[in-house]
Amino acid sequence: MGLEEEIREIEEEIADTPYNKSTEEHIGRLKAKLAQKKEKLEKQQSSGGGGYGYGVEKHGDATVALVGFPSAGKSTLLNALTNADSEVGSYEFTTLDVNPGMLKYNGANIQILDVPGLIEGAAGGRGGGKEVLSVVRTADLVVFILDVFEIDDYARLREELYKNKVRLDTDPPRITVRKKGKDGLRVDSSVDLDLDDGTIKEVLRENGFINADITIGEQVDLDRLIDGVMDNREYLPSVVTVNKVDLIDPDYLPTVEENLRGHDIDPDEAVFISAEEEKGLDALKERLWDELGLMRIYMDKPGRGVDYDEPLILWEGDTVEDACRKLGGNFEDRFRFARVTGPSAKHDEQQVGTDHELADEDVLRIVRRK
Repeated sequence: MGLEEEIREIEEEIADTPYNKSTEEHIGRLKAKLAQKKEKLEKQQSSGGGGYGYGVEKHGDATVALVGFPSAGKSTLLNALTNADSEVGSYEFTTLDVNPGMLKYNGANIQILDVPGLIEGAAGGRGGGKEVLSVVRTADLVVFILDVFEIDDYARLREELYKNKVRLDTDPPRITVRKKGKDGLRVDSSVDLDLDDGTIKEVLRENGFINADITIGEQVDLDRLIDGVMDNREYLPSVVTVNKVDLIDPDYLPTVEENLRGHDIDPDEAVFISAEEEKGLDALKERLWDELGLMRIYMDKPGRGVDYDEPLILWEGDTVEDACRKLGGNFEDRFRFARVTGPSAKHDEQQVGTDHELADEDVLRIVRRK
């Protein structure tokens, strides 16, 4: 029996088994086994076919992947946002390869990847879907491009990403597994778990753990438990964009909003655009900036003053040490102290060390040892 057939049989058994406390341990074992089989199949397909994935080289300060079914308008949007020249047509599969472009916004260079239109079954390899999904996994932000008349595509797109180990708009589960030499499996938790120890230990055994301590810091279901134990998922933020709004009458808008709510999308959180008419793009750019969590740091350069034209681009939460690292050269080795003026400073020209956390639009001057 081949791996694909084994996977189908396990999936069928899971679907046919009613979930309750008495079957929880059995289903946990099946789901853990299923995850392992899929992992093995993926590795076989990768090595057997010379590897899959476009291997797009990341450039700029951040990378955004445009995800949508064929002809949702991704290529048109890419062309409108960047200097890319993507082939655009009104038929399916016009984008035959990953097409990158660079959006310049707030002094940052944001790489936008127009990946080929997904089709259902992409996670299983249909339509070159695995190659597409391998690119999405390397992005910093996923942007769903939905046709205003095809809002239901959203659930199918999310499912394809989920099957390819992409977890959207959530943090990794607070789970750690530490191997040890003896004494079997031990479960430690800081919350009163719904899952019992037997189920958790079955999942660990299916993942090859015989002697280990697992520490769980939050309430988790079976799927989150398996994600935490396998520790190879990508956790990415996402934005929903509704395209082609120029094609609808105003009285159809409530229907669109109702369809969005049906997929737990707040219409106020979605970005309505017309890529063709280049409407709503300013709002989209601002939303990309906010979701990526980038910030501008204006460097105060000796003898030249503050450079407001080309800020240093960092991530929210970054420190002076991160700024030194990105500047390169000998900033880290010869660092003496820094002076900060702006949102993160208690006062102008505050003297700080490398552990000082910066904020958007801070002015930073680094003083180095001679």
